[in-house]
Amino acid sequence: MDVYEAVASRRAVRAFTDAPVPHAALDRVLAAAARAPSGGNLQPWHVYVLTGAPLNELKKRTAERAEAGDPGDERQYRMYPPGPGSPYRERRSAAAARRFEALGIRRGDAAARRAAVAANWRCFGAPCLVLCYIDRDMGAAQWADLGMYLQTVMLLLRAEGLHSCAQMAWSVYHRTVADVVAPPEGLVLFAGLSIGFADPSAPFARIDRAPLAETVTFLGNGAIPGDGADGGPGQPASS
Repeated sequence: MDVYEAVASRRAVRAFTDAPVPHAALDRVLAAAARAPSGGNLQPWHVYVLTGAPLNELKKRTAERAEAGDPGDERQYRMYPPGPGSPYRERRSAAAARRFEALGIRRGDAAARRAAVAANWRCFGAPCLVLCYIDRDMGAAQWADLGMYLQTVMLLLRAEGLHSCAQMAWSVYHRTVADVVAPPEGLVLFAGLSIGFADPSAPFARIDRAPLAETVTFLGNGAIPGDGADGGPGQPASS
């Protein structure tokens, strides 16, 4: 699989089979992902890989909190800016509407929407979860490095025939996560990455991307390519 195919086929999978993830594949992916760029070679990521009993225990504890309507722990970082303006507000709203529509959930069905969100803490059925932490003393540049690391992991997973779903939702119950994985003091849980084989029978929404002209400005003599809405020549957009 070349890099364009990996980028085009990567999507946020929200329905996995229970087929185990080969340990050798995870070893290859995480070893290669260590080559992700980071300023000053700080490599600010701290990663925990959960499968089997530890993952089942974490799913159980977080699912119980979600089902009880627990709003979560104090936030360690802000997921989204408050009151995002245009076009960010419209993009987020459209993406959510497409996902719920694919699941057959009506706009006013609050209970079904809550259940769909709660599936985050069951890893959408995935048998493997990667939890990514960062030292609380790191700055914005290191958080950007963390994002590049996770993207590298996700693309390498595609090369192994695996899919993933990046989930900031795990940070909502970061204290429960810490009870299971026991990270050192001073680390902030950024996100989890559910990993496994996609369930081909499950419905999903392919989320559009903004046209290239909406997000990229070319200066100089370079010609502007096609509409660029798909992120690659002839490739479909993904979520």
